[in-house]
Amino acid sequence: MTQARIYMDWNATAPLLTEARDACLSVLDLVGNASSVHAEGRRMRMMIENARRSVATLCGASAASVIFTSGATEAANLVLTPDFRMGKTPLRIGRLYVSAIEHPAFREGGRFASQDVEEVPVTPAGMIDLDALKAVLAGHDRASGLPMVAVMLANNETGILQPMETVAALVKEAGGILVVDAVQAAGRVSLSIEEIGADFMVVSSHKIGGPKGAGALVARGEILMPSALIRGGGQEKGHRSGTENPVAIAGFGAAADIATKDIEACMTLIAAKRDRLESAMMAAAPDVLIHGRDGARIGNTSFFTIPGLKAETGQIAFDLEGIALSAGSACSSGKVGQSYVLTAMGHDAGQGALRLSIGPSTTDTDIDRCVEVFSKISGRRRLSGAAA
Repeated sequence: MTQARIYMDWNATAPLLTEARDACLSVLDLVGNASSVHAEGRRMRMMIENARRSVATLCGASAASVIFTSGATEAANLVLTPDFRMGKTPLRIGRLYVSAIEHPAFREGGRFASQDVEEVPVTPAGMIDLDALKAVLAGHDRASGLPMVAVMLANNETGILQPMETVAALVKEAGGILVVDAVQAAGRVSLSIEEIGADFMVVSSHKIGGPKGAGALVARGEILMPSALIRGGGQEKGHRSGTENPVAIAGFGAAADIATKDIEACMTLIAAKRDRLESAMMAAAPDVLIHGRDGARIGNTSFFTIPGLKAETGQIAFDLEGIALSAGSACSSGKVGQSYVLTAMGHDAGQGALRLSIGPSTTDTDIDRCVEVFSKISGRRRLSGAAA
């Protein structure tokens, strides 16, 4: 009898929630454009606005400040721009500072010229170097415009949580704009754009169990806004033109509703399973390196290196045993390469690392099976070394 496959790659994409699927299907049966004023259009508009409120609640923001996009990458490209407006007054952003472990959607700098993007180093623990951030902000040329800082709340590879309130205080002191990538944090930690002190926050539907093809840029208010990336019919209050994708947005809203329920209790259970997995891994292979284990992490993620085993080799071995996991982040169209996150942390990235990420439907039996497979793979590595 073939053993059922086990999915442990939630950071790449979460399984579609039943509630999100039902919401998507319900909209497929509706006709009407949300920009139309007739009854069918108003019904579609109501659905979109309900979803907007759900996403706003997820982020601790106001619904009026949520801009729907095709995903987090588009949201990043929308907000990462030198051209802003404060109400009707143009506002120039002179330089973008990103941490060295940001997702490629942010490290590429959006609409900034490459020479106007500067990376801020991180510590060996994977935390943004606060002294370095303070130094670059102090040296920022205000004549060029305001500084913008982009930092992810939870790293997509290690799961490490950044000291966002401290980062926000430094950015505020410098008179800058703070953009927070909350894609991996949403649904795993409680979010409040106000409490964090962010000016903008980016979230994604498919990371929380919604459908792919929907994301959002969430602003703290409605006065400070980036210039539009996509122009046309003026949808989303002119911030993002193009007829909305109501099917994906409905599913996003449904997933956001689920993601806001009992976050702490749910993540406590998930973290206990992750910790049990890591303890068993260390017992089976004492030399395993678990990156970020001693720091604050989201409770579902384990990023580890098995000495003597290439990450891509390990990924294939796990896959053949029926377990889906990643060799680093799944953000390069199927490519497996060295982890820039490990490099930024000062580690040897030659072997790479494997990422296990789990979720609410991960069972104790799944954990047991993963331990069994890990022990088999790491043991085979030792046998190969002994034979050599």
